[in-house]
Amino acid sequence: MNFALQKTLELILIIGLGLLLQKKVAKQDLKGVKVLILSVALPATIFVALLKIELNGTLLVFPLIALTFNLLMLAATKYFLAASLHKEEKSKKRTLMMLLPSTAPGLSCFPFIVAYLGDDTLALAALADIGNKIFVLILLYMLAMHWYRKNSVIKKQESSKSKLKGLFISLINEPINMVIVIGLVMLGFGWDLSSLPTFFQNTALSIKGLMTPLVLLFIGMAVRINKGEFKLIISMLLRRMGLAFLLSGVFAYILPALTPAMILLLVVFPQSACSFWPFAHMSAIQSMEEKDEQPKPTFDVNFGLNILACSLPFSTLLIIGIFSFSEYFINPVTLLGLSAIILGVTFAPDIIKSTSFRADRERKISRNIWKKKSKMTIATDEFEKNENIKEAKAS
Repeated sequence: MNFALQKTLELILIIGLGLLLQKKVAKQDLKGVKVLILSVALPATIFVALLKIELNGTLLVFPLIALTFNLLMLAATKYFLAASLHKEEKSKKRTLMMLLPSTAPGLSCFPFIVAYLGDDTLALAALADIGNKIFVLILLYMLAMHWYRKNSVIKKQESSKSKLKGLFISLINEPINMVIVIGLVMLGFGWDLSSLPTFFQNTALSIKGLMTPLVLLFIGMAVRINKGEFKLIISMLLRRMGLAFLLSGVFAYILPALTPAMILLLVVFPQSACSFWPFAHMSAIQSMEEKDEQPKPTFDVNFGLNILACSLPFSTLLIIGIFSFSEYFINPVTLLGLSAIILGVTFAPDIIKSTSFRADRERKISRNIWKKKSKMTIATDEFEKNENIKEAKAS
């Protein structure tokens, strides 16, 4: 069996096991699983990933490209992708802004890059993921904290100094962020994972191995998708796919000297599934808001979990399709044309609705004007009849 397809089926099977466990696991038990992921498995994964990085100034272009993509997707989600949401659905829009610009290439992209493009391209993809990690771990956390403070029930008059202090304390209190700081300090001194004692290395690698199955089982156990949300999520994922094709096509057109392998990397990396880390930030905010008794939460965490559940199989199947028909996807014109078709199809219902709404409104306005005119005509006729009666009486 094809390695990429085999890997996809493995991931989907673990989510399926989580779905089977839904009836056996109570909702309150899921909080313990979430704590285990956020406080143990995820920090160990980040720690090992950081210490495998080799800092090289000439390769900074790859993380910069990935970070640029994240920022462009964030702006596009706010002003373009989530434009069809109702104004009152602020928590869902914030959730989309956290998840859609993020990528999780480790789960949904790297296994297929190894299978189709080899280890050299995988090394470049891992470098690009540094920019993505900076975005999802630091920038999105700061954005989530900004929204939390803005939406807070208890309004505090804080100076810029106290806000920075509060942000710093929040960063340090999170195990994920403590691990990042320790990892960056070690890299600064030129240390890597092999610099640590063997027993510590083995412990970190063993805990890291828990990350993927735990996350997938948690998604399967916690996901609750209704039909209305499923349609919305698939629509948003399709828009994300179309916009990613557009950006990849623009980069491939601007840089014609790129090899086919590099173009494919440029295409598949942005199509990775949404990252779990923004969900971790949203879960932390939710815990704080439960203590504050916030009636209007900053994020819709259940909606975010459903996006993650749909995003992983969606992205993996898409990436397999891209590699299976790679000769078409290395052409910038194909990418731009495909992007136009996808975005056109996904936005067509909204355009039709807005057009019909405008037409209905114009019809109502014209009806009201016609009614006013008819009332004025009737009133004029009555006035003329009264005048004629008065004249007859006078004569």
